[in-house]
Amino acid sequence: MLPAFPTISALHAAYAEGKQPAEVVSEVYRRIAAVDDPGIFITLLPESSVLASAADLGQFDPAAKPLWGIPFAVKDNIDVASIPTTAGCPSYAYTPDETAFAVRRLLDAGAILIGKANLDQFATGLVGLRTPYPAPKNAFNNAYVPGGSSSGSAVAVARGLVTFALGTDTAGSGRVPAGLNNIVGLKPSLGSVSARGVVPACRTLDTISVLAGTVSDADTVYRVMQGYDAKDSFSRAVPVASQPGAIPPGLRIGVPDAKSRIFGGDAQSESAFATALADIERVLEGKALCPIDMAPLFEAAKLLYNGPWVAERYQAIRNVMETRTDELHPTTWQIILGAIAFSAADAFTGIYQLADLRRAAEPIWSAIDVLAVPTYPRPRTVADLDADPIEPNTELGTYTNFVNLLDLCALAIPGRFRSDGLPSGITLIAPHGRDGLIAALGARLHAAAGVSIGATGTLVPKPKSHLATAAPGEIELVVVGAHLSGMPLNHELTSRGARFLRAGPTTPDYKLYALAGGPPFRPGLMRMTAGTGHAIATEVWALSPEALGNFITGVPAPLGIGTTILADGTSPKGFIVEAEGVIGAKDVSEFGGWRAYIATLQK
Repeated sequence: MLPAFPTISALHAAYAEGKQPAEVVSEVYRRIAAVDDPGIFITLLPESSVLASAADLGQFDPAAKPLWGIPFAVKDNIDVASIPTTAGCPSYAYTPDETAFAVRRLLDAGAILIGKANLDQFATGLVGLRTPYPAPKNAFNNAYVPGGSSSGSAVAVARGLVTFALGTDTAGSGRVPAGLNNIVGLKPSLGSVSARGVVPACRTLDTISVLAGTVSDADTVYRVMQGYDAKDSFSRAVPVASQPGAIPPGLRIGVPDAKSRIFGGDAQSESAFATALADIERVLEGKALCPIDMAPLFEAAKLLYNGPWVAERYQAIRNVMETRTDELHPTTWQIILGAIAFSAADAFTGIYQLADLRRAAEPIWSAIDVLAVPTYPRPRTVADLDADPIEPNTELGTYTNFVNLLDLCALAIPGRFRSDGLPSGITLIAPHGRDGLIAALGARLHAAAGVSIGATGTLVPKPKSHLATAAPGEIELVVVGAHLSGMPLNHELTSRGARFLRAGPTTPDYKLYALAGGPPFRPGLMRMTAGTGHAIATEVWALSPEALGNFITGVPAPLGIGTTILADGTSPKGFIVEAEGVIGAKDVSEFGGWRAYIATLQK
């Protein structure tokens, strides 16, 4: 029997016990028939062809193919060879010869494609109703919108029809429908996933997103499909660790301040967000959250539809806008037509405004590591959109529209249900390249909420104990000073794809010195005769051999890399200082660690 929600781990456990992919495929099609929602898929592949694909997988080998036997769907603005791509506009449809780069990676990893999912036409919308096909139904209450533009993808996952689905996300299209259907929506760092083979909305801002039942599954899919693509001009070589790390100590979480909390007068949404913040404080063991004035972020968000970026949507479907407007959904046409109000000069004005707002937002990221916001202010009904097809959609994007404009990554996760039975949730936002950090935190928060996955009734699995040691192919590195999490040079690790593993002291055989020079001020760690030193606080991070080699080339004298003996019995490589380097340095061992010493200087 297929699990009520088919997570990767549950399916792989079933396969290990002898279940066959054909059985899973047959159950998927039984569920699709039982759900009876014609709005989920635009193209549902024949069961016979999917069974044939499953038969071609060969022997079960999750190490070589981490998505072996995992059913998934693809939003219908992403190409799959020999299957029509409609982008939600039947007359626009074409049949590609080549599969999108990211999808090809998933298929090569053993994933089984079930079909192409419905969307707001040309990925323009956050409601899921702007389609000439039947609109997908919200998985919890048909009176409410399913969210868009990745509507079909979200509902397919929420109903337990597939393990994951690909969406796209320009303004929140991978996060809003996830929140409205009680699933996870992962919006990666821009450029880390190739967009080759995607019908663009705003090509400079688009990314393929992942909708899944759990953070672990979304993150696994992301790590399979991410990678530099030289044929995609917007692809970027983003260092990505082999898997998420643990939550670093001293993690600073920002939340909207009182005037930045917008719920449209919905008391239940406001209460749900307060409950989510309480969960964050519990997970972080009572650490205070930092109120953030989000005014610069909200101002940036306005540029997406009220500024010249709407012209980028016009450019993406220029031929349709200029010759076949009768084929467009009326609301899609109305929105994109706004592009004609902007000139080339206006486009540069917008670029300058965005640069100013990015600079204005920089202090936010100096004060915090992660920003936690509501995924949307409040759920909206189909009747709301019938009365006004624009304003409710704009409101749904309150906390999403600025993310890609400001080059941030984001992860929408479900929270505790509202008293009216509707889901709620929050979104974690962090600077570009910190995808692993928000995944580590998001997995803990999702489990802490104690909710089910989608509308399936399957409880979120408890997260595995956090990885304490490096994975195969990684090297552990001990840091004791300015490279600690939250300290000035930590970015030299995170920018190389390093991930936090654990924190703990050395054996009581070390001295810690504050070296001359700075800023940034640097420590030196020196091993002494056994029993004559102190236990010094450290952090252990994992890096690839290439990243470690690149990092070491920047380590200045009198520091070097040697072996560090930790109290947990391990002996990773770490920073050491030459004896000559401590001449004239201050012995700060009594503080027990660099963070504690620096705190005394700031008083």
